Amino acid sequence: MAVRASLACFPSEAALHESSGIPWGVTVTPFSAVDERGSPPATGAEGHLLPRCESCFAYFSTLCPIHRWSWSCAICSADNDLSPDASARYARDGVHDPPEMRSAFVDLLLPEKDGEAAPTTTPVYVAAVDLSSSEEFLELVKSALLAALEAVSPGSLFGLLTFSSKIGLYDVQGPIPIVKNVFIPPDSDGTLHVDLEDVMPLCSFLAPVDSCKDRIAEALETIRPISSWEITATASEVQDNALHHARGFGLAMDAVVNYLCSEYGTTYELARIFAFISGPPNYGAGQIEARSEGDHDASKMLESDHAFVSEHTNFYTNLAASAVQAGVCVDLFAITNEYTDLSSLKALSVESGGSLYMYSNTDESTLPQDIYKMLSRPYAFGCVLRLRTSSEFNIADSYGHFFPDPQYMHVQHINCCDSFATYVYDFEFEKDSQFSRKSSPILQIAFKYTTIVHQGDTSDGISNPGSRSKFTLQRRLRVRTIQYNTTANIWDLYDFVDTDVVLTILVHQVILASLSDVLEAKIWLRDWLVNAIAQYNKAYTIVRSGETGISDVDVDFKHCSQLQPLSILVFAFLLNPLLQFHSQGIHPDYRTYLQCLFSTLEPSSLRQAICPTLTSYSSPDVEAEAHLSLSRSVFNSESPIFLLDAYTDLLVYYSPTASSTIPFPLPRDCLLRSKIDRLKQERNITPKLVFIHGAHDDTTAFEKYLVEDQAVDGSLVASSTGFRSFLEDVRSRIAEYSRQGPV
Repeated sequence: MAVRASLACFPSEAALHESSGIPWGVTVTPFSAVDERGSPPATGAEGHLLPRCESCFAYFSTLCPIHRWSWSCAICSADNDLSPDASARYARDGVHDPPEMRSAFVDLLLPEKDGEAAPTTTPVYVAAVDLSSSEEFLELVKSALLAALEAVSPGSLFGLLTFSSKIGLYDVQGPIPIVKNVFIPPDSDGTLHVDLEDVMPLCSFLAPVDSCKDRIAEALETIRPISSWEITATASEVQDNALHHARGFGLAMDAVVNYLCSEYGTTYELARIFAFISGPPNYGAGQIEARSEGDHDASKMLESDHAFVSEHTNFYTNLAASAVQAGVCVDLFAITNEYTDLSSLKALSVESGGSLYMYSNTDESTLPQDIYKMLSRPYAFGCVLRLRTSSEFNIADSYGHFFPDPQYMHVQHINCCDSFATYVYDFEFEKDSQFSRKSSPILQIAFKYTTIVHQGDTSDGISNPGSRSKFTLQRRLRVRTIQYNTTANIWDLYDFVDTDVVLTILVHQVILASLSDVLEAKIWLRDWLVNAIAQYNKAYTIVRSGETGISDVDVDFKHCSQLQPLSILVFAFLLNPLLQFHSQGIHPDYRTYLQCLFSTLEPSSLRQAICPTLTSYSSPDVEAEAHLSLSRSVFNSESPIFLLDAYTDLLVYYSPTASSTIPFPLPRDCLLRSKIDRLKQERNITPKLVFIHGAHDDTTAFEKYLVEDQAVDGSLVASSTGFRSFLEDVRSRIAEYSRQGPV
């Protein structure tokens, strides 16, 4: 569980926080195997014995004062009795102390009720493939599913279905794959005329991966796009042609969720659906209405240029709620450049605990690598996340892909959570409260979750070779309690700013604001930076001369190294496609994809995605200079090679003057290639690798990331302006405000 604070030294009072201009909050990555310093939790098997406060229900931790027969809560200071057994438990010598006495970060097993054995389960995966697509789309999906079969644990169950104007269910457990079809009613509020269970029993549809992998692969090879099917010349030929472009995605998803529902809690505790779609749902229930004149061209959208494309149907929000009730998580993979209305479809994946992936074309797609990564890393499900604070402050807002508990405040439910998923909390002081010298702010994060543990093959290899591997469920409780220092000095506050966390909080706030109006969100973000720099200058002026006005405005944070990255981070965010308009050529679905991606990334990854890093190399094996400015000045550098890391993209740029003796592209065994391979391995999504030689390739893909040479509207400007011009505008605004009165 990694926790990072925007202000690692908390403000002592509300006035100090307000005067700093910096947001106050934390990011939490609850299923991270280690904390932000790389330390693992103390583990144990007696989570049910962890005492809880009778007043605020916080958990006991090393920060709680303990007495012989009682303990004091670190969160609310209430006294709580200790039972004789608990008192004896905490009176052990240091070698045999329970986990909660050894560390403030614990991960404890919660036993089954009444000593029951851990329940068994089976991982279930279902692939739903769009047949109203191209050969290239299906070849990519087949490759991805073959990769998925290699990643899932032996003993898992796998189901394959297709959708178009009908749903195709595959039985791969016989000698040859068999497909049975169910036609989808064309009316938007229709339902299937027959249940999928009546067409094919679920036990026939879900096949064990270890014994049926080859037949699943055979079934994949039989899949063809409906446009390739032979059409007989009949009186209904026109109607048949129309059906060949039908994509009944909504009802297909609804039907398969209901199909799986009967086995929830018996066969599986969490089923994952991989939905591959090549365009907008346009047939049957859940179809997306066209919003353009004649086609789905994003440039002809009727939406306001300043607004995010908003959700036009709540079908998928309702379907997501049904999926959660059925123990189903949906991962959506959109491989298309056609307008697909991801603003509506995203609810199905995000709210069910899944992920949304988007690829603009099949040629450069990293889909097989991404789905393999997704299935190879551990995940938790049925999660409950609760953050508690000491009485002087509380949670003002929380952000992330969760759904709030309907009864208890600040309790979030997460259907499925991996080690990258991050959640954000913004703090505020309780009215008229402050931290005294004797009180320290305490934060406690409790994360209750379930995992699937692979117990190995249960067959004896002779008498029962068909037995599947055994999986058991573990319910665990992870608790992290943190005590922060406080300060009454604004410069101490600035010295402990984490700009990555500040950016993360801003991104979540701006995403929320941009759903209504992108332009207003951009104006708010710029004004936030103006205010932050003004407050910093005011604080410095007071320290230097005791005056309250602002004379010479410092827009570069020259006197505080911790704050110096803020300006370029905000400037880069203003230029990000997330905050660009339809008229600037940004596909609305791509903006929705970025919204979903950015709102799950941990701070370091998000900073990389917003403001790339640029490193030069004097040769493929020798790094020259790191963290270069993102400007065209790099073209004047003597270094021949540059690596630009934009999180989703890795660009290797060769200078036009690079010696012909330097191999292009990079050799496999060089230092730079090793670094690229490491970066690709560490990411939760596989970055696209592009090689560009300035002597003969189009450099546009590289230059678009040189944000310091761009105006806020995204246009390329002379190198003497761009970011510096933006800062001069900030300087003039602050000077103008200071002339009008106190900032």
